[in-house]
Parts: sequence; structure tokens; C-alpha cells
Amino acid sequence: MDLLADALNIMKVLRISGRNECKVPASKIIGAVLQILQKEDYIKEFEFVDDGKSGFYLVKGIGSINKCGVITPRVAFKFSELADIEEQYLPSRDFGILIISTPKGMVTNQQLRDMKVGGRLMAYVY
Repeated sequence: MDLLADALNIMKVLRISGRNECKVPASKIIGAVLQILQKEDYIKEFEFVDDGKSGFYLVKGIGSINKCGVITPRVAFKFSELADIEEQYLPSRDFGILIISTPKGMVTNQQLRDMKVGGRLMAYVY
């Protein structure tokens, strides 16, 4: 069971149905991905709600998410392979983001270009 896949799927389905708020399961990875989505204006805000168990994130203001998903298996790649990977997972240049786990934390493909390091593919959103 992949919690990140569940979280992205919940946001996508509720966005299509016209809802503006949802609950997604909580984990450190999902929290980092939600921070990136907030910086990139795919969501407006989110907050952690402790329900006595594992908790959940309450996501508000789901924006223009047309398609999103996780990339499994989480493939490691070198910086020199970034252009090929963007071509494979994104519909066009400068449209959408790839979320990548690096030794310096979770970043987008645009931030990875400045850092010039490799990483592991986590998800895509456009």
C-alpha cells in the first residue's frame, strides 16, 4: 500500500468532482510533497490534524491538478538523465513538475537543475 499514491489520487478525484477540501493520510513524505505542491500553487494550504492514531492532513484549496501520480519503482537517476526523464513523464517543456527525493530533501525538477545532483523519482503533477 502506497500512502503517497493514495493521497495524490484523493486530491485528483476530489478536484475533478468539484470539491475544494480533502483529508489525506499523514506521513513525512506526504508532508514534504504537500509543501512542494503549496509552493507551486497546486494547493492553497494544508494542516496536520492529530486524531490520536497516525493523523491526517486537511488539504484546502485544491487548484489546477489535471493529472498526478507516483512513479514506482522509485528509480534513481543521474543529473545528466534529467532531460530524458522530464520528456518521459511530463506532457511538455515547462508544464508540470516532477517531485524528486535527493540527499538535500524533496525538490522539484526545476530546483534540481540549480542543484545539479541526482535523486530518486517520487511523483509527477501537472
